Amino acid sequence: MKLLVAIDGSENSLRAARFAASLLGQLRDPGSITLISVHDDVALRNARRFVGKQVVDEYLRDLSEQDLAGARELLDGLEIAHDQIIRIGAIANEIVQAADPDQFAMVVLGSKGRTGLRDLLIGSVARRVSEISRIPVLLVK
Repeated sequence: MKLLVAIDGSENSLRAARFAASLLGQLRDPGSITLISVHDDVALRNARRFVGKQVVDEYLRDLSEQDLAGARELLDGLEIAHDQIIRIGAIANEIVQAADPDQFAMVVLGSKGRTGLRDLLIGSVARRVSEISRIPVLLVK
């Protein structure tokens, strides 16, 4: 089984990585995990005019590498095969686009309370991924 685990650097996403690792540990055949980190570049689009697209993209890639570090360390320690995907764009859409049904059995991500009535119980990214994903989505609290 191959799982796609969304990581944003939060404790919630690290908890999701732990849960995915635990899930794979219960299977007879070893599986693997692909970690995905996505940063939205909307807030930095104006900055591109001054510093260029490459500088903004490198900055967002560096943020993703930092976000992924804890999950990579966790999976290395548990000796679970893993790789990673880094994308820039609309977070939920990018996660769903990466979640190819021919590659992954499930998307795993942390649910996270946010301010506002609409996102009171579940984070907006988690909600959106669960709505549009073509494969099962597991939300970890």
